[in-house]
Amino acid sequence: MGMLEGKVAFITGGARGQGRAHAITCAREGADVVIVDVVSDVVDTTYGLATADDHAETAKLVREHGRRVVDVEADVRDQAALDAAVARAVDELGHIDIVIANAGIHAFAPFWELTEEQWDAMIGINLTGVWKTIKAATPHLIERGSGSIVVTASVNGLEATANFTHYVAAKHGVIGLAKNIALELAPHGIRCNSISPGATLTAMTDNQVFYDWFAGHEGGTRDDLIAGGHHYGAVKGTSFIDPQAMADTALYLNSDLAANVTGQNIAVDNGHLLLPGANPVGTGS
Repeated sequence: MGMLEGKVAFITGGARGQGRAHAITCAREGADVVIVDVVSDVVDTTYGLATADDHAETAKLVREHGRRVVDVEADVRDQAALDAAVARAVDELGHIDIVIANAGIHAFAPFWELTEEQWDAMIGINLTGVWKTIKAATPHLIERGSGSIVVTASVNGLEATANFTHYVAAKHGVIGLAKNIALELAPHGIRCNSISPGATLTAMTDNQVFYDWFAGHEGGTRDDLIAGGHHYGAVKGTSFIDPQAMADTALYLNSDLAANVTGQNIAVDNGHLLLPGANPVGTGS
């Protein structure tokens, strides 16, 4: 018997990257899965937008574990679409026990160069979209008198990082949001926790933009990315983290093993947050 036997997991951003790892892990452990994600007409590596092929592949992998899957195209900024996704999930699968609010985008630029559209997209998806996702599922969870919610935050929700202002602001907000949701839903028997990934290897990081960033110049390579990752964590021999590590952490939080855990943030970062950091511009005296 799996750790999530008979449960239903509702996963935003579920078609690729960390979301796919969550979907497959939940299915492997006995849960039926609801995949909620956008559908892009083009392969996108800047914001990590999923394609129809991504949806189909993740759904196939879930079914290979003998589990049912509901695949929904929806943008987490659209409350009506999320409400409809929850209603469809309950109609087709009977109930929802787990919500993994994972949908997110990533981009960077100096804060004074950001456009309002860039700021609004980041906050709208990475913060407001988490609130809307949990808001959509909460009446059903309250009615059931139980449930587990896991939110994807980031180590950037616990520290400042140059050129990530809108991302950092959103992820700081996500951690606070999860804590307050945990407080408000505790009387209903519902738990809420967050996970703060460190540098994680997905399509959102495994691309030319990040190769150049870690290389410090244009024309960077994947080797530059991996080499940079070796300096990002404190644990010897580690670099970018497999998204399975986040899925394993969520599995623990969503299982009976974490029945007494709520309002917590777990960093999965190879010890990155233990590092003192350095002044990149050398202005110290």
